[in-house]
Amino acid sequence: MAHLSSIARDSQNRLKAIAPLLPVSLRPVIQSGNVEGDDWCLLVPNSAVAAKLRQILPALCAHLRTKGWDVNTIRLKVKSPK
Repeated sequence: MAHLSSIARDSQNRLKAIAPLLPVSLRPVIQSGNVEGDDWCLLVPNSAVAAKLRQILPALCAHLRTKGWDVNTIRLKVKSPK
């Protein structure tokens, strides 16, 4: 259980690290997702948000690497409506 909470905490810390690079209007709707090796997932509410984020993914990855995270890929997953 401690391992899972560590992964969740790491994912949240990554999201906090990239928050200044995200458009202000998108910050409240983006959630952190799974971390698997050098792959990280962000959860977004719709395809429009995903399209906007795809434009800045390389900059987000580079920023995280400068902060010490080994991130080569950020995946975007559109959350299904409830």
